[in-house]
Amino acid sequence: MKLSLTVNLKRNIFAAAVNSGVKLLFPFLNRTLFLWLLGPAYLGLNGLFGSILGVLMLAELGFGTAVVCSMYKPVADDDKPLLCAYLKFYRTVYRLVGGFIFVAGLALLPFLRSLVHGKIPADVNLHLLYLIHLLNTSLSYFLFAYRGSVLSAYHRHDVSTNIRTMVSIVQYIAVFVVLLVTRNYYFYVLTTVFFTVVQNLLILHESVRLFPEIRPCGTLPKHLRHQVMSDVGSIFLHKVGGVISYSTSNLVISAFLGLVAVAAYGNYYYVYTAVAGIVWIVYHSMTSGFGNRIHTESREKNFQLFMEFNRLVGIVIIWCAAMMAGLYQPFLREWMRGNPNLMRHLLTPALMVTYFYVNQARQVLLTFKSAAALWHQDRWKPIVAGAVNLVLNISFVIYLPETYKLDGVIFASVFSLLLIQVPWETHVVFSAFFNSELAAKYWRFQLRSAMLAALLCIMTWGSTALIPVFGVKGLLVKGVVAAAFSGAFLLVFFRRTVMDAVSAVRRKH
Repeated sequence: MKLSLTVNLKRNIFAAAVNSGVKLLFPFLNRTLFLWLLGPAYLGLNGLFGSILGVLMLAELGFGTAVVCSMYKPVADDDKPLLCAYLKFYRTVYRLVGGFIFVAGLALLPFLRSLVHGKIPADVNLHLLYLIHLLNTSLSYFLFAYRGSVLSAYHRHDVSTNIRTMVSIVQYIAVFVVLLVTRNYYFYVLTTVFFTVVQNLLILHESVRLFPEIRPCGTLPKHLRHQVMSDVGSIFLHKVGGVISYSTSNLVISAFLGLVAVAAYGNYYYVYTAVAGIVWIVYHSMTSGFGNRIHTESREKNFQLFMEFNRLVGIVIIWCAAMMAGLYQPFLREWMRGNPNLMRHLLTPALMVTYFYVNQARQVLLTFKSAAALWHQDRWKPIVAGAVNLVLNISFVIYLPETYKLDGVIFASVFSLLLIQVPWETHVVFSAFFNSELAAKYWRFQLRSAMLAALLCIMTWGSTALIPVFGVKGLLVKGVVAAAFSGAFLLVFFRRTVMDAVSAVRRKH
């Protein structure tokens, strides 16, 4: 069954755009209320628990990704019995994973206090709060999370995304009321647990309604189970590297610099993730579309589609990077009310913009790589990159001057991306699926885009820095100037590219 890329992509992008708007606005308001009503130490606890549970979620091993990608071919072949067998296998595995995460999480209880440098809020029971967070993480694996794989395999991300959007809006409103009325961190965390349950039940309902014939039944053939397990082993190494790269950054900051430093880093990283969500709208929506086309189109057509999306996403990335360069520090200054404990010098946002561009510029390639199930070929890449990142994190936090310790953590991430991950994964995709001639075209495109992004970031930062207006009014003025300046620049350079790429996608798909 050849799925309609254009129809599904439009649905997915619209749903993801709405979801991204919600994820941009409501977490910002939530984080602001958190800081103003409870303080940065509580925010640091949220970041710490998130990092610990991120490590525990490695127990998932990548089964979800492996099973969904294994479903692309049965969907293309319209083999429903095989899809049912995959779903049953997935359900069994996820129940085991949920149990393991909960037990492993309990084993960490005696060591929690050693992961926090300095004091914790006096009214906080660290162990009780951690148990609630652990329960929230484990519940997803027991409450029908596996059903979402059916929606993903059929390129219906819009359904699960719309549910997450609706639940998120209601959840954040409930959280705001809880924070304003009680100012109690325990009630805040319990509210999130309740909405985790609601979200999973709604996804289950919609998955069964849209695809009632796809139910967990039958037995997955032995050779396919072995293939999934082989993919899982490779994906697991990728997940380990990802956790080492991000989650351990928070743990290192907490252990060496304290919870307030975790909150400061979290603020800068929050802006990064909020803007990255704009790009996520596109590449997240195309994953299963790529997976379907890999099994129904030639490699030449796949490369054309791959480059069309790279060009479109590249324009968005450059514009976002330029806007971040111009507004990162002014925005945080207003948001944090100039709090010196939560602000850093100009090098910090410059490094975050660099990290944003480098990481987002590879996402279309990673999306295609995942859809093509090319995990085994670079399975050691994330481990090498994560180990280098961890060693650099600890070294910089110990040996750099106090003012630059946090910058060292960000630089470590940029370093591992540029010199290890990007070259390695690009080589894998073009050697395993395309060829060296096409790789040269891709590298030239990326080099030109990076040079243009650097130039536009500097120019946009300069244009906003010259505006002698401060406060919220100044932020708004700078935002208008940055948007107009960078937008006009990109329109001049990429007008033909945008029109050609959009018309090509409509014509071919």
